Amino acid sequence: MRWDSGQLAALATVVTEGSFEAAARALHVTPSAVSQRVRALENAAGTVLVQRTRPTAPTAPGRTLLRLARQVELLGAEAAAELGPVDDAEGTGRPVTVPIAVNADSLATWLVPALSAVDGVCFDVHVADQDRTVELLPAGVVMAAVTSQREPVQGCTSVPLGVTRYRPAAAHAFAERWFPHGPTPEALGTAPMVVFARTDDLQDRWLRIVAREAGTDVPDPPRHHVPSTAEFLAAVRAGMGWGMWGPLPRVGERFSVLEPADDVTWLTEETVDVPLHLQQWRLRSAVLDRVTDALREQARRVLPPVAAHT
Repeated sequence: MRWDSGQLAALATVVTEGSFEAAARALHVTPSAVSQRVRALENAAGTVLVQRTRPTAPTAPGRTLLRLARQVELLGAEAAAELGPVDDAEGTGRPVTVPIAVNADSLATWLVPALSAVDGVCFDVHVADQDRTVELLPAGVVMAAVTSQREPVQGCTSVPLGVTRYRPAAAHAFAERWFPHGPTPEALGTAPMVVFARTDDLQDRWLRIVAREAGTDVPDPPRHHVPSTAEFLAAVRAGMGWGMWGPLPRVGERFSVLEPADDVTWLTEETVDVPLHLQQWRLRSAVLDRVTDALREQARRVLPPVAAHT
């Protein structure tokens, strides 16, 4: 079956922009025209493709056609680039947009320099936990994802990037008050802890290590939730609680968001490493190849490498 490219573009824009009205503004047409195109695509597919919610969301069949729409847009932009400059009312000479999912710590530290090295591409960055970014790939929401999952999801490839390395830390005064005899399981059970989000397992992973080594129950301390990398680190610096400091770069590199670090003290020499992989659609595309190359090169330069057994 042949699908109408204009209708596919309307579907993708409605999902990206979150409403028919916003999609109309992006496409420079009326909301009625967008609605007609999506309805025609739904008639051709024989099913509802978009949930008319705020924001809009694709249905299961809609996700299938959303992936197709993204592929058509990407390959069409590459063909237009090969044909030379385009100057028309449709604006087909505009750069292609590549939606990508990434965890907040990568976005705050190493990702932007990599993306800025890719000319002629606009990026639509979606932020989610590194364990959840991969879910946006089969949904058709993104074309690539920085994820902790090594096993490729269906229709995607997976390559290692490196690890995000964290080390438990606290402000000097906080450590002196709460850990006068070191970070014992008893002290860790009462000292406040800073957590990025409710899905963040980093601090609890280290607590499980401490408990296992001591042969005790896992501590369950009071928690602050601070879902921003810079503000999370600021909360630790301010003495609100201890937290997993990082991500720490490869030796010899630095991340500006971590500077200065002389106002905190390490609670242990141990680190917690989270391997990162880049998963992307299995699609022959020069644009995606350039994005992949830029991300891998930047990650290779600044991130500690993934261990052979991970």
